[in-house]
Amino acid sequence: MLFSLIIPVYNRPDEVDELLESLSQQDYTDNFEVVIVEDGSSLRCDDVVRKFAGKLHLSYSFKENSGPGDSRNYGMKKAKGDYFIIFDSDCIIPKSYLTEVAKALKENYVDCFGGPDAALDSFSDIQKAINFAMTSFLTTGGIRGGSEKIDKFQPRSFNMGLSRKAFEASNGFGNIHPGEDPDLSIRLWNLGFETKLFPKAYVYHKRRIDWEKFTVQVNKFGKARPILNSWYPQYNKITFFFPSVFIIGLLFAVILLIFTYDILLQLYFVYFVMIFLVSTYKNKSFKVGLLSIKAVWKQFFGYGTGFMESFIKVIILNQKPQDAFPELFFLK
Repeated sequence: MLFSLIIPVYNRPDEVDELLESLSQQDYTDNFEVVIVEDGSSLRCDDVVRKFAGKLHLSYSFKENSGPGDSRNYGMKKAKGDYFIIFDSDCIIPKSYLTEVAKALKENYVDCFGGPDAALDSFSDIQKAINFAMTSFLTTGGIRGGSEKIDKFQPRSFNMGLSRKAFEASNGFGNIHPGEDPDLSIRLWNLGFETKLFPKAYVYHKRRIDWEKFTVQVNKFGKARPILNSWYPQYNKITFFFPSVFIIGLLFAVILLIFTYDILLQLYFVYFVMIFLVSTYKNKSFKVGLLSIKAVWKQFFGYGTGFMESFIKVIILNQKPQDAFPELFFLK
C-alpha cells in the first residue's frame, strides 16, 4: 500500500518548511509520496519544496484559490497512492507517525481514520492554551470525545486518512468550510464505509492563530453545526447544544446575582478554576493556565453564539445555509 500525503497550503511557506522537515525524518521504511497543493497563494512555497526534492518524493501544484476542501480533492486526484493521508500545513509530524498508521491499518483496516493532536514544548504560550481548549476533556474537546466512539469517529482533516476507494465513492470533501470534515464522515457512513480513531497517530498541531482569529474560527464551527444537523438530522446530538447552554447559563447566573443568588455563578467560578489548575499541571506553566481560561471562554462564547445564530436562521427560520452564511461556502 502506497501512502500519498496530501497537504493544501495557503500563504504559509514557513509552515511547509517545518512540516516537510518532520516528514523527512520519518522512520517508516516503505516509499510514500508528498503532494503539495498551493491554493492560489501570493506567498508561494515552491522554493521550499525544491529544498526537499532530494529527501522526499514530492509533487507540487499551483491552482486558483478554491478553499481547503477542494484543494484536498485536487491533490487526491493527482496522487498515485492507494491511501491518502491529509495534513494541515501547520502540523509537525512525529517520526513514528507513518509506522503507527501502517501498523493500525494492518491490524484493523478501515477506509477512513483520524488521529489526535498534541502540543510541543516549543509552541508559544497562546498556542498551548488554544491547544488545551481544543483538546481537553473539560472543554468542547471533551464534549466531542464523549459524543464520538472510537469506531464511529469523525476525523478532522488536519490529521485524516482516506482510502482511494472511499474518495472515489464519496467524491471527497464538499464546499462548506468549516464543517467539511464531519460532512464527509457522515456521507462515508451512509455509503457503508467505516471511520475510526487511531489514538497513536497523533500530530503536533501549531494552530498559528491569534485571539481574534481563534474567535472567528470557533464562531464558524458553531455556525456550521446546525447546517450539518439540517442535512443529517439522524446524527444530531444533544451535546452540540452545550456551548450555547453554557453561555445562556452564565448570563442567567449574572442575572441571579442581582437577586443575591450566587450559587450558579460559584459553579462557573469552580469550573474556570479547574481549567486553570488542569492546564497549569498539564503544561507546567501558570501563565498557560491563565491563558487557558481566556481560550476556553473564547471557545465557548464563539462557538455558542455562532451555533445560536445558525440555529435560528437555518433551523427555525428555514433559511438556505448558502444564503444565511455565504462566508462558509466556497464556490466550485
